[in-house]
Amino acid sequence: MAPARVLRILVVDDEADLVATYCRLFRRQGYDVESAGTRAGGLALIESASPDLVIADLELPDGDGLDLVRAACAAPVPSRAIVVSGVLASGVREDAMAAGASAFVAKPFSLGALGDLVRSLLEATAGR
Repeated sequence: MAPARVLRILVVDDEADLVATYCRLFRRQGYDVESAGTRAGGLALIESASPDLVIADLELPDGDGLDLVRAACAAPVPSRAIVVSGVLASGVREDAMAAGASAFVAKPFSLGALGDLVRSLLEATAGR
């Protein structure tokens, strides 16, 4: 029997401390984690790394994080996506879900809750 494939997470956020925290959390949970600080970097990694899950900040220095969600969902092997944002304006959550996000997480949030959400989404992904 072949060993189970390690699931891959892509984190795209321009806050370096937050990215480092995400990476530590998800690596401890046994995932392979890549990161980018820009929309362009995230789009390149979606294409080259085929992540199982994309966690994208809504506001990036070079554009909209929803572009990452759309790209992840349209990839040859579609990825699930979580949008994370401190922007809680009317319609933001709905826009994220309409773009294809599996979840929207408002900042500030509990790392434990985010870890649980990621685990549940990736378990569902592994089962498909």
